[in-house]
Amino acid sequence: MSVGNVIGYARVSTRGQSLESQIDALVAAGAIKVFQEHASGATQARPKWQDCLSHLQPGNVLAVTDLTRLGRSTADLAAIVTSLAERGVGFRSLAEPWLDTTTAHGKLIFDMFASLAEYERSRLSERTRAGLEAAKARGRIGGRPTVVTALKREAIHRYRKEGRTIVDIASLLTLSKSTVIRELARDQAQTIAK
Repeated sequence: MSVGNVIGYARVSTRGQSLESQIDALVAAGAIKVFQEHASGATQARPKWQDCLSHLQPGNVLAVTDLTRLGRSTADLAAIVTSLAERGVGFRSLAEPWLDTTTAHGKLIFDMFASLAEYERSRLSERTRAGLEAAKARGRIGGRPTVVTALKREAIHRYRKEGRTIVDIASLLTLSKSTVIRELARDQAQTIAK
C-alpha cells in the first residue's frame, strides 16, 4: 500500500461515544484524511460517509478500524467493497487483516465473502418466494393488510360527500392523506369500470 493514498472512515452510533481511538488507529495505519461520523450504521443518512465516497479516487485505499463501522450485513459490506473495487479503490479493515483488497490474498478472501453474500441474498429471495406461494395456496395474497376497514371506507366516502377536505378526513379517521386519496381513487376507478 503506497504512502499517502489511505483515506479513513470512522463512525460511532451516538454522540456520547468517542471517535478518538478509531482516528488514532487509522492515522497510525497511514490515513492522510479521516472522515468522522456520529450516525447509526442502520441508517442510510450518513452525510460524512457520502462525503468520503465522493472524495475517494482511483488508487486510494479506504481504511476502517473494523467492518462494523461500514455496514450492518454481509450483503451490505460486499456491495460497498465491490463498488469501491469498480472505482479502482482498495479496501482495508484494521481489525480484520484478512480483508485487504490491495493484496492477492485479501482479494481472494473478499471474493469468497462476496459469494457468501450473494448466496445469502439468493436464499432470502427463495424463502420469500416460497412463503408467498404457500400463502397464496392458502388463499392469502401478499402485501401489507389494509388499514381501511369497512367502517372507515364508508366514513371516507360519507365525509367526502359532505364536502370535507382530504386532510380533515385523514385527521378524523387517523389515516394518512395518501390512504384517503387511494381509497377515493379506487372507488372512482370501480365506478368507471362498471
